[in-house]
Amino acid sequence: MPHADASLVPDSIKTKSEFWTHVHDQLEILVGVQRHWVSNLSNAASLIYSSLQAFPSNFGDGERSVNWCGFYLISSLFPQPRFTDDASMDPKSQTHASTNMLLGPFSGRPACQWIEVSPRPRGVCGDAFVKRSTVLVPDVLTYPGHIACDGDTKSEIVCPLILRKGGEDIVLGVLDLDCLAIGGFDADDQVGLERIAALIIRSCDW
Repeated sequence: MPHADASLVPDSIKTKSEFWTHVHDQLEILVGVQRHWVSNLSNAASLIYSSLQAFPSNFGDGERSVNWCGFYLISSLFPQPRFTDDASMDPKSQTHASTNMLLGPFSGRPACQWIEVSPRPRGVCGDAFVKRSTVLVPDVLTYPGHIACDGDTKSEIVCPLILRKGGEDIVLGVLDLDCLAIGGFDADDQVGLERIAALIIRSCDW
């Protein structure tokens, strides 16, 4: 099967629960061939975004569409520059404070380059990172400190990416989805996305 066909949603799928199970199973196939997080998160963002566009009964590409899907990740996961045109910059220096998450693979319009998580977390993504739990926002205009990367966004859901290693929980970043409709996400979406987040964590080398 061509890789692009993974984003096709069969007509037999009617409920959100069925939809997220289908997306999870398709992603499990895509990420099963290698473990590099950049490649796997790139395919994950594309698959989720494209599959939602192909599910018109709940999302689709109209007024209820998801307009952004992607990842923000702790800066330590990103490689340091090996080459630069800036003569004043030491390639070995830390280029981003460890208090930020940096923009990772995504699908949608251009987004904020980084999000502060310490000492004061910013927006829904920062709160989900610090709280280590999913944050579901039915109306972003009522959420204190919401970061408006896209003024068309009306609702949002953010799931933390938590690696459990040696008895310790390490938050590596977040999976973030925006929707054009108020109340675009619900408990079924949360369950499905948290399962996908867990799949992503165990399918990658960090």
